[in-house]
Amino acid sequence: MDWKTFQGILSGVNKYSTAFGRIWLSVVFVFRVLVYVVAAEKVWGDEQKDFDCNTRQPGCTNVCYDHYFPISHIRLWALQLIFVTCPSLLVIMHVSYREDREKKNRLKNGDNCSKLYSNTGKKHGGLWWTYLLSLFFKTGIEIVFLYILHKMWDSFDLPPLVKCSNEPCPNVVDCYIARPTEKRVFTYFMVAASALCIILNICEIFYLIFKRILNCMNKYKKSSKHSVTYSKASTCQCHIHLDTIEKKPMNKTLESIRASAPNLTTI
Repeated sequence: MDWKTFQGILSGVNKYSTAFGRIWLSVVFVFRVLVYVVAAEKVWGDEQKDFDCNTRQPGCTNVCYDHYFPISHIRLWALQLIFVTCPSLLVIMHVSYREDREKKNRLKNGDNCSKLYSNTGKKHGGLWWTYLLSLFFKTGIEIVFLYILHKMWDSFDLPPLVKCSNEPCPNVVDCYIARPTEKRVFTYFMVAASALCIILNICEIFYLIFKRILNCMNKYKKSSKHSVTYSKASTCQCHIHLDTIEKKPMNKTLESIRASAPNLTTI
């Protein structure tokens, strides 16, 4: 895995994230990627070599290792990190699509034409839904991988001794896992980091939905106030128009009376 490319992807996601998204990104990069690269790979580097069984039967050790470790922790975490960060690419692709549309619009109508988007990275319209769906995908992927880890190793535990009776083992043999306590500590740490990421994703989902509801309510209040003020203004204009209509006939009547009887004076 090219970790520089991975870091570049994560830094690109950071530009379009909320505060919760930036915290999530820091947790993923510091507490998961760096721990994975610096320490976890070295701890699990010798697991098959040091998986020792008290038998000399050819193939027994390999069969028992494959039974208790169908997939290595380190490879499972690598897949988890890749799949968890993939939904964030949807947001980057959507922003790139908006920028490409904006560029084509300028080429077609000139640089002084009206913009299609006020801000291509602002989360409104389709980009808001893309961002929200990416959060649901990330949360679902985290939960699935935690379930797989829990299903393969009961309660994320790594016992120092396991018993195996699979063929071609002649009988029940004892197999010993290398550095079980250290591996257990790293497993609990990675599980806790994954759980923290799930909590941050859920908080960000509620934050986006709550903010969207508030924006809709504010727009509704502004539109209702505008309609009320418009109705009041139109009502006032109608009253003024009626007053002018009523005054005009009275003025005409007075003028005709004065013309017929010029010697009359008003009381």
